[in-house]
Amino acid sequence: MNTAAKLMIATLMGLTASTAVLADDVPHNQVQSLVKEGTILSLDKLDKVATDKHPQAKITDTDLEHEYGRYIYQVELRDAQGQEWDLDIDAISGELLGEERD
Repeated sequence: MNTAAKLMIATLMGLTASTAVLADDVPHNQVQSLVKEGTILSLDKLDKVATDKHPQAKITDTDLEHEYGRYIYQVELRDAQGQEWDLDIDAISGELLGEERD
């Protein structure tokens, strides 16, 4: 293997490792502190953003991640027809960033 190929592989491995560091799950005890400090909206308000978007749906799972310097609240829902939805909500502003049907 030539030097250029080795350099490319090393660069790709470094990018992969650094990407993994950019998205971290926030531990539950830290979530409560972030809410209490006013850094992020309350979980009830963030859940309401999701249920306002899908009024007949039930929340099945939630997760808070710190990605690229932002707190992203991820919500999984199941609607009345059994469809599953994944929503990403900005945990600071409450803005719906995206949704995807599973």
